[in-house]
Amino acid sequence: MNGTGIEVRDLVAGWGPTVVLDGISLAVPPGGTLAVLGRNGAGKTTLLATIIGLTNHHRGTITLGGEPVDALPTHRRARLGLGYVPQEREIFRSLTVEENLAVAASPAGWTPTRVFGLFPALAERRRTTGNRLSGGEQQMLAIARALVGGPKVLLLDEPLEGLAPIVVDELAAAIARMTQEGTCAFILVEQHVELALPLTQHALVLERGQIAHSGPSAALLSDHATLDRLIGLRLAEG
Repeated sequence: MNGTGIEVRDLVAGWGPTVVLDGISLAVPPGGTLAVLGRNGAGKTTLLATIIGLTNHHRGTITLGGEPVDALPTHRRARLGLGYVPQEREIFRSLTVEENLAVAASPAGWTPTRVFGLFPALAERRRTTGNRLSGGEQQMLAIARALVGGPKVLLLDEPLEGLAPIVVDELAAAIARMTQEGTCAFILVEQHVELALPLTQHALVLERGQIAHSGPSAALLSDHATLDRLIGLRLAEG
């Protein structure tokens, strides 16, 4: 693959000796967007954790911009352009918003001004420590911290989970803006299928660690039978 996209081929990985992912292949071009969907326990979080280098990688390749990274430790993958926003957010709770951004900043990354333009709520809380932020503000900060690192591919693990509807709408709008700018590729794991699919170009559905469906996000969004069969989700007709 040319450019700075990501490609995974025949990936087999898991935790310890336990295999969770069995033969996963995917490709996201530079600036492309991919939704990874599936029931709980299907392997979605394990996929992102494997790409960033946190699991036991048994077989298969991961390339970033055509260069193999599957043998590299996590910190080297990050330096080469893999950004990761885990479910737990993992911000520095004793540091202010500005300090969290400064710790992760790279010359190639977003500036604080640009980040605050994307998340105005963070601008108002820039001198507030992480432990005093709301859940939604912590999620914004986790994404912002990844962006100032200058990712070529950004891995987002359920960024909308457990948040109030008004915050979900705000974060979804911010993610939509990022994807429209096309400054980096995205892989989005999300339970909110009705939000994830409009934000992405392509979608995978995982089932028991294997790919059960792959295709355009727009087509899957309108395929209620497939969504119900693979995810157990019934969307309203209309």
